[in-house]
Amino acid sequence: MSGLERSATPRLRAGVIAAVAALVIDQASKLWLLYVFDIAHRGAVQVTPFFDLVLAWNVGISFGWFQTDSQLAQTVLIAIKAVAVIVLGIWMARSSTLLATVALGLIIGGAIGNGVDRFLHGAVVDFALFHLDIGGKTFNWYVFNFADVAIVAGGVGLLYDSLLGV
Repeated sequence: MSGLERSATPRLRAGVIAAVAALVIDQASKLWLLYVFDIAHRGAVQVTPFFDLVLAWNVGISFGWFQTDSQLAQTVLIAIKAVAVIVLGIWMARSSTLLATVALGLIIGGAIGNGVDRFLHGAVVDFALFHLDIGGKTFNWYVFNFADVAIVAGGVGLLYDSLLGV
């Protein structure tokens, strides 16, 4: 094994670990909320004055855009995710920095997590809702899940890496 291959191996391993961790945390949280906590029957559960657990089935893409119940559209979204994961995996394998590799791993794990939902349920399981109540008005953020957090964190990591070249 050449020196370059040896130095790339721990970095790639870190990216794979990040992907697996994101996927496991995402799927474990969703399974627990659906089948142990039974959020479907509880309705919205206030955790803090600004954070609730709610069940939202996202049949669209990020932030609920392009909502559709069409089986063909769901199949197309799964296929797009699969292609994206393959492309990101190639990028991750070729990445030259630890931060970029781990960031790509987080994005891959999150994409697979949401893809598993779409395959199993026909929609992505979202459950986290931040909100702010000001003067009798409630301002809500999008309902999201741990896969979404991993994808956003990975995107931020990639931006940081590309701008500062760590």
